[in-house]
Amino acid sequence: MIELTKIQVFAVWFLPVVFAVTIHEAAHGFAAKFLGDNTARIFGRLSLNPLCHIDLIGTIIVPMLLLFLGGMVFGWAKPVPINLRNLRRPRLDIALIAFAGPLANLVMALLWAAIAKSGVLLLQHGFPWALAIVYMGKSGVMINLVLAVINLIPIPPLDGGNIVMSLLPEKVREMLSRLFPFGFFILFFLVTAGLIGFVINPVVSALYTAIVGI
Repeated sequence: MIELTKIQVFAVWFLPVVFAVTIHEAAHGFAAKFLGDNTARIFGRLSLNPLCHIDLIGTIIVPMLLLFLGGMVFGWAKPVPINLRNLRRPRLDIALIAFAGPLANLVMALLWAAIAKSGVLLLQHGFPWALAIVYMGKSGVMINLVLAVINLIPIPPLDGGNIVMSLLPEKVREMLSRLFPFGFFILFFLVTAGLIGFVINPVVSALYTAIVGI
């Protein structure tokens, strides 16, 4: 395949990044509603419309900056509000709500793989936009796998941190909760320093190979 310019890379990655982070958050809201909390609906966040979830810095500026710098792309949307008092089994339910986000990313990775496959078929028939579809589909697979795996890292306030905290004894939860204000700074440092790749690259690569091979 041909080498893409920076502008073409931006165009190919823009929609996958926006939908990956916004549908991730919407999944939290739908899971919370299923488990008894309608807070996301009340605040207008129970929607698949990206405009309801976009965070200017986390959804657009940070991912595109990392993309142009050649680093690992990740981002975030505005967190969906959740009221724990509305949940029937708060500790278990918060773990399920947290897991809904990465699960949504895994489902989207499969959908983007199907789009990439359709692009390959269209390319064989000379469709003019087929190559762009292939690139966008592969980008969608990658960004969703990266977000799914990163979010399962047990660092608060990532989903993995919330899942782990819901399963730990109270005293250990209190100690881990002290990391909440620093969680994203820790993650951003690990990503920009290139250290996060040692943790997630093997998992992402294995999942990517499995999905592309389906």
